[in-house]
Amino acid sequence: MFICVPCLVNVPPDAYMMDFVFSEWEEDGIYDNRNGMDYHIPVSDSIETENYMRIIHIAVEMAPVAKVGGLGDVVTSLSRAVQDLGHTVEVILPKYDCLNQSSVKDLHLYQSFSWGGTEIKVWVGRVEDLTVYFLEPQNGMFGVGCVYGRNDDRRFGFFCHSALEFILQNEFSPHIIHCHDWSSAPVAWLYKEHYSQSRMASTRVVFTIHNLEFGAHYIGKAMTYCDKATTVSPTYSRDVAGHGAIAPHREKFYGILNGIDPDIWDPYTDNFIPVPYTCENVVEGKRAAKRALQQKFGLQQTDVPIVGIITRLTAQKGIHLIKHAIHRTLESNGQVVLLGSAPDHRIQGDFCRLADALHGVYHGRVKLVLTYDEPLSHLIYAGSDFIIVPSIFEPCGLTQLVAMRYGSIPIVRKTGGLYDTVFDVDNDKDRARSLGLEPNGFSFDGADSNGVDYALNRAIGAWFDARDWFHSLCKRVMEQDWSWNRPALDYIELYHAARKF
Repeated sequence: MFICVPCLVNVPPDAYMMDFVFSEWEEDGIYDNRNGMDYHIPVSDSIETENYMRIIHIAVEMAPVAKVGGLGDVVTSLSRAVQDLGHTVEVILPKYDCLNQSSVKDLHLYQSFSWGGTEIKVWVGRVEDLTVYFLEPQNGMFGVGCVYGRNDDRRFGFFCHSALEFILQNEFSPHIIHCHDWSSAPVAWLYKEHYSQSRMASTRVVFTIHNLEFGAHYIGKAMTYCDKATTVSPTYSRDVAGHGAIAPHREKFYGILNGIDPDIWDPYTDNFIPVPYTCENVVEGKRAAKRALQQKFGLQQTDVPIVGIITRLTAQKGIHLIKHAIHRTLESNGQVVLLGSAPDHRIQGDFCRLADALHGVYHGRVKLVLTYDEPLSHLIYAGSDFIIVPSIFEPCGLTQLVAMRYGSIPIVRKTGGLYDTVFDVDNDKDRARSLGLEPNGFSFDGADSNGVDYALNRAIGAWFDARDWFHSLCKRVMEQDWSWNRPALDYIELYHAARKF
């Protein structure tokens, strides 16, 4: 049994923050320093205010100007959330020739500097209310028509070093440099080798792993040199803790759940859906979106459940389970809409053939759209009753979070961040309530058709047999907060902890 005993602490009038660690006994016993981050508690009546930090993200993706996957979403939404809490946040990004410049406001030439045997033009603009510096080396490295796929190790290594040189030459002196995944991992060791004794000596490096599947060598090296490291969900951090790139550095490795940007994903202000809605009129809003979705894809205008699938078509995402879910939904008198494309042309071709077959046999009941189309994804989130995410592994996953924001019920495999965010309505009541939540979806173990059937049958059965309960579930998931509100605070705590070194 634990007994809480109040205590009085004398605080200097100019102290605006207190850091606490605890011990069970004065000389020994259980020691609690919040896993190296301490308990960081603000002082409300201080005569001083917190010294806000300057944080610079160095990344190769950023939504919506250069987005390939979830990394781009996180760079933008995390930066916005931390900036909203009063800190100065900037992003350094390559200036690709494929950049979506329509999403950059006031883009103009900032300066030029020479490094690495070439002139580097620096452009600056505003993306989602964030200051972004775009580096354009005049050697053509980023004029290749794509973000990835052209001697990336060399290109991104050059970009990372030139980004650090740009920071040094402009005397920015950030408190934190935050780099992401293998593509900007070189920032960690380049900083330590070339800049840690410079005017940037007080800067600390934080590194985030979004997916350990790619570039493990670079990730391992960054883990060695960074001051603090994170990955994108607590469960995924435990899943990968024994990996050779992570295990020697577990003392500085944390799992912080990703969030979504509620301004970007908001069915009340979304221009891509027919009727704005909130949790209060979710039934009417989603009914209108379903009609629009069925009309757009030539689906039968009938009152049946729609299962949406929005994904990259890769092995990670459980391709065999996706195919089975399509067939099982159709067998259960539902409709299916899939939006996604495959970087592997063989998988893309396989799904093109599947689409032709399904569109012929199940005309008016299924539509596979094999491309990337973000505006269309909004309508699918709003018009679907369920969104299925049967990933083999999933560091965090944003799809299930966006689905809930739009009142669509997630059906997921229990892995990584999917396990951390989706709580089965039948089997996870206690786990949800221990976190102050209510159950919010359907989930399954295993990686076979039986698991998919177990979750999908219960979900579709509830839609047909317990419609009022299903509607209350849609309202419930919309009310849950999966924004960056809590994760942003966790990152700020991590930044503070890194600065103590």
